[in-house]
Amino acid sequence: MAFIKYVDPSDIPEANRVNDQDHILRIHGVHSEVMRHHFTLYKELMYKKGPLTRIQREMIAVVVSAINECHY
Repeated sequence: MAFIKYVDPSDIPEANRVNDQDHILRIHGVHSEVMRHHFTLYKELMYKKGPLTRIQREMIAVVVSAINECHY
């Protein structure tokens, strides 16, 4: 398994900080602009109006995580 050190939130430029402390997002802190874009995409996919309900989107995420053997 790969290991990427988390960046302390105070070391991330203020313009790239996101309002979320999930560790999976904090890993992107090594390239904080990518973290900001990832978080924006996540919010769009999971929360904006679309053909799937929020529950269906979460169910898809759980199944994909299980298939990929994610442990978070």
